[in-house]
Formats: sequence, structure tokens, C-alpha cells
Amino acid sequence: MLIGDVARRSGVSARMLRHYDSLGLVRPTGRTGAGYREYSGEDIRRIFHIESLRSLGLSLRDVGRALDDPGFTPSALVDDLIRRTRERIAGETELLTRLLRIGAAEPAGWEDVLQTVALLQALGSKSAGKRQRAALSSVEEVPVPVEALVEAALNETDPNVAGALRWALAQLGDGGLALLAEGLGSPAAEVRKRAVQSIIEIPDGAATALLRDALAHPDIVVRRYAALALGVRGVAEAVPTLIDMVVEGTNDVDAADALSALASRPASADRIAAGLVDRLAHGTVESSERRRLTQALADIPGLTASRALADLAHDEDRAVALTATYILGIREAR
Repeated sequence: MLIGDVARRSGVSARMLRHYDSLGLVRPTGRTGAGYREYSGEDIRRIFHIESLRSLGLSLRDVGRALDDPGFTPSALVDDLIRRTRERIAGETELLTRLLRIGAAEPAGWEDVLQTVALLQALGSKSAGKRQRAALSSVEEVPVPVEALVEAALNETDPNVAGALRWALAQLGDGGLALLAEGLGSPAAEVRKRAVQSIIEIPDGAATALLRDALAHPDIVVRRYAALALGVRGVAEAVPTLIDMVVEGTNDVDAADALSALASRPASADRIAAGLVDRLAHGTVESSERRRLTQALADIPGLTASRALADLAHDEDRAVALTATYILGIREAR
């Protein structure tokens, strides 16, 4: 079979077949009387073998070794091909992500494209200062796509940069909430923490609804952050978690402040006081826990809290009794 026929049937160009010949990969077994290359059936099978190996990403040199070296083993080469392919996919995915984000910014001209690229690069900089400036300028200058801001916020370790990123996300309102909600489901505890911290910065509305859901989150850190934020927002469902925080001594001062804010509503004051009193009566044996619960009653208005403090002023635990007596004196002075 002449080279033109082989090219038509195999899909390999005549030029490439000549290249294979020059490299010694496929040398036609015969020549016509006029000197033209003539390929046998075995030659054609070898061409198909070459094309199959090339489709895996092998170089022509590696293809030749694979076909001609009896001692050649494919495992190491295949492992290397897998590694290089993964690197290429990662690079292409990164490029695609960048292009999608530039497109989402809806640039009006190439100047906008260049500014967006510069901000995206700055968000990924090794310099914390550059990342912080990029976060702050993302709102004031060329907008950075919300996906890039959320990704940066969920992965940022510097507290100052993280604060700037949360502020930038808050300026977008509910725009990043869906992505932040996905962050709450991350297998990484730090990512979940950053996600709930970012949600807290977003004004009331859909963010509050998401924080309500977070009260049932399996991660206790997420639950605690959500409860503190909801307490400030006047959401009574946060009370049980806040009382648990007081008992456990985890951000107990902040939790007590949140309970005080909730107790400013008359309907909630007695419920909160009753919850604190119940924990004093049941399930708490440590003196430090009882003292924190007593302290938490200080800013809870109403008769339930006052009566509980009066009883605690005669508590067997001297530290608890002294704490209650001191609080009662302040309340009477008011």
C-alpha cells in the first residue's frame, strides 16, 4: 500500500508518515519499482499502535521505546503521565476559573479586564498587605467576582486580611451567601469557622435564616458563632446554646452579653432567667459553672432573676453566695 493510501485509511498525514520513517518508528518494508514507499499490513498495524500510544500523551521517543525495547515496562511511564496530566488539568482548571471570574465581572473594556486580573492576582499574593489592599479595593474599584472573594475568605489565615475580606463580602449583601453556605459543609474545621464568621458580617435577612439553620450544625464551633450573632439580632432560638456556652466557659462573657441583649425584650427575660436557674438546679456540679451562671443573671431583668439571686445569696458555695449578694446590691442601687 502506497503512502497516500495509508494516509487516507489511517488518518495519519503523509508528512507525519515520512517523519515516522525518518525517526525509524515505521520504515516501509518495501519500495515500488519507481522507488515509492510501500507499506505492508504489519507496517500499518504498527502505525495504529503508535497513534494509540501517542493518544496517551507519550512522546515519539517513548513510543519507540515502548514498541522496540523488550525490557521496557509501562508502569513508571504511566505514573509519570498521570502526574503530568493532573498538573495540566489543574493548570487548565485554574485558567478556566480565572476566565469565568473575569467574565462574571462584565468588563466594559480591556482596561477593566487588566484591573480585574490584577486584583485576582493580588488576592492570591504571598504578601498579606497586597491581599488586604485587594480586598478593600474590590468594592471601591473594579468589582471582583463574588466567587473569588468567597474563596479567598474561606482560605485566608491572616486575621487582618480575613477581616477585610469579610467586610468586602458584607458589602455584597446576600450575593455570597450560597457559596458561604457550601463552606459550612466543608470537611475542614477552619473553613467552616471562616464561613460562619463571614456570614455573621452580612446584614439581617437571608443571613439570619442561614444562622438559624447553623444552630443545628454538627460542628459546635459553628453553633456557638451562630448563637452569639443571633443573640445580638434578637433571635430567641439561640438561648439554649448561649446558656451552654456560659456553663462550659467558652466565650461565656460574650454569651452572657448576648443573653442580656435578648432579655431586654420582656417576653424573653423570664424564659432566659428560668433557663439559667434550671441549669443551676440540675446538671451542674462544678463551683465555677454555678458562679458563671450566677454572673449571667446579673443583667437579666424581672422577678425570676431577682428571686433566683436572692436564693443564691444564701448558697452553700461561698463564692456563689458572695457573687449573688454583690449582684443584688448593684440591682438595688439601680
